[in-house]
Amino acid sequence: MISLKSIKTQLILYLACFAVFLAVKDRDVIFLTAVIIAVISAIAIESLIFFVKTRTFRITESSIISGLIIGYVLSSDNALWIFILASVSAILSKHFICLKQRHLFNPAAFGIFLSIILFGASTQWKGTYFWYILLPFGLYFVYKIRKIEIISGYAVVTLALFAIPTVLQGAPLRNIFGYLSYFYIFVMVVEPKTSPFGFAGKVLFGIVVSVISFVMYRVNLPFDADLPALLMGNLIFQLSRILH
Repeated sequence: MISLKSIKTQLILYLACFAVFLAVKDRDVIFLTAVIIAVISAIAIESLIFFVKTRTFRITESSIISGLIIGYVLSSDNALWIFILASVSAILSKHFICLKQRHLFNPAAFGIFLSIILFGASTQWKGTYFWYILLPFGLYFVYKIRKIEIISGYAVVTLALFAIPTVLQGAPLRNIFGYLSYFYIFVMVVEPKTSPFGFAGKVLFGIVVSVISFVMYRVNLPFDADLPALLMGNLIFQLSRILH
C-alpha cells in the first residue's frame, strides 16, 4: 500500500510533479512521453523479475524512481528504445550486479551510462539548474534519508576545486554555483543503498565522487563526467565494505 509517509512515495510525487511542470513550461510533450516510457519500462522489468522469483505481482517504488531519473537525465532527442534499454539495464543491474545481497551501482546511473557507452545516447539533465526548486526539496529529502554528510563533503570540495579555475579566469566566485548539477547532487549521489551509512564514510564518499568528477571534467571526456564518477564512488564504497 502506498503511504505518503514513505520518503520514496514523496520523492515519486515530487519528481512527477516537477516533470509535469517542466513539460508545461517548455511545451515539451516529448520529454514527458520519454519519462512515462522510462517509468513503464522500469516497472515492467522489475515486476517480471519479482514474478519469476515469487510468483506474485509487485510494483516497487524504487523502479518508478529509477524510471523517473532516466527520463530526466537522458535527452528527449534519443530514440524511445534508448529509454527502454536504459530502464531495463538499470533494473537488471540492481538484481544481478550485487555484492553481499546489495546492488553495487546506482541503478539509474548504470542504465544511463551503459546506453551512452554502447549506443551513444545523449543527456540533457532536464531541470537540473532550477536550484530554487531542487535545493529546498533536495535538502528535505537528504535530511530525511540522513545523507546530509554526503552533500556537505561533496559541496565543500566541489566549490573549492572549481574556485581555482574560476579565479584564474577572472570570473566572479558566484559563478561556481552555475557549475553544479543540482538534480545529480540531490537525487542521484545520495541514493541510500549504494552510499555509505556511517558519518565518516558519508563525508568521504561525497569527497571522492566530487574529486573524480572534477578530474574527469578536466580531461574533457566525450560524455558527462558525473555518471562514471558516481559509479566509481559506488564501487569504491562497496569494495571498502569487503576490506573491512
